[in-house]
Amino acid sequence: MGNHRAERRDSRAVISAPRSTGGRRKAVRTSPFARHPLTGLPMVPTVAGALVVAVAAAGTVSAGTGKASASEVFGAASPVSSSGMASFNSLGVGAPLDDRQIAISRDSERQAERDAADQKLQGAVETQARQRNAELTSLARSAEKQASKIAKNRWVLPTAGYQLTARFGMAGGLWVSNHTGLDFAAPTGTPIVAVANGTITETGWAGAYGNRTIETLSDGTELYYAHQSAIIVHTGDTVSAGQQIGNIGSTGNTTGPHLHLEVRPGGGDPVDPYTALIYHGLQP
Repeated sequence: MGNHRAERRDSRAVISAPRSTGGRRKAVRTSPFARHPLTGLPMVPTVAGALVVAVAAAGTVSAGTGKASASEVFGAASPVSSSGMASFNSLGVGAPLDDRQIAISRDSERQAERDAADQKLQGAVETQARQRNAELTSLARSAEKQASKIAKNRWVLPTAGYQLTARFGMAGGLWVSNHTGLDFAAPTGTPIVAVANGTITETGWAGAYGNRTIETLSDGTELYYAHQSAIIVHTGDTVSAGQQIGNIGSTGNTTGPHLHLEVRPGGGDPVDPYTALIYHGLQP
């Protein structure tokens, strides 16, 4: 029994050889490495084999997916130094940019494109706003010019504190023919003002008109101011609407102090001054 057990134990470490003369076996060791005391397996070849398997597995993963790194093969806690990682990278085990990094890069590019588009749109809006402001400024200036032109061409009533005593077209013994103007009765010395902007083209005594001033407007219309007690402008003077040109009196053919106003378009025949004043927004 003792010899049988010893023979079984020794079989783990030796290979039987031809029996020697004398009937005994000669034990010959074939492995130069130490064996594990419990398992009886060689120790160094096992470690070397594990390393070979690990490197082969890492190469397989790298060739199959192109994304596994050496640290992924050996685990996060693998005691591989930086020089070891460099050697793995030289063997093709190193990993390129992963999908997340590529996605971040693409998102950054898209954001840059959106920012550029926003800046372009903002620039277009600002340019349009400047153009609009310029147009509004031009329109405002044009409106001011038109308003100034209208103001310059405005008409005003020729005097104040008056009473209308004779209208255009009336007939009677007071006139050689029908009445050719509109009479504004007021006390002697009441100021007379120019009805509109114009130029004084004649002043002085004019028979039945008494002291008369003729103002010519830019469109050729003539205005007669008759029966004045005093004339305070001269031929060639430029006057503005509302500017005093004389005083009410009773010179010429008259029964009392008043202003006789005539309106003669183009210097021709007279028209109703009342209608002309109404036309220019006035109420005599």
